[in-house]
Amino acid sequence: MSRSTWKGPFFHSNLLKKNFEKETYQKLRVWSRSSTILQEFIGHDFEVHNGRTFLPISVTEDMIGHKFGEFASTRTRAKSKKKGKKR
Repeated sequence: MSRSTWKGPFFHSNLLKKNFEKETYQKLRVWSRSSTILQEFIGHDFEVHNGRTFLPISVTEDMIGHKFGEFASTRTRAKSKKKGKKR
């Protein structure tokens, strides 16, 4: 079930308060994976927390309306063991 349209998209309020000027702008760290990507974020770089590290993400037009957590996977691939030599 999706969020009601009259409520609008969810985003953490601190994301809009940040200064996005190019001279002083650094990658913004985001812990709120459930925040929706807004049109104001296009062209900016974010670092999204996946529970252990921060993964770099640059926002494009195709990402509008999606959540930050969709682009930072929390699961790691299982590594298969290498077989040893037979004697």
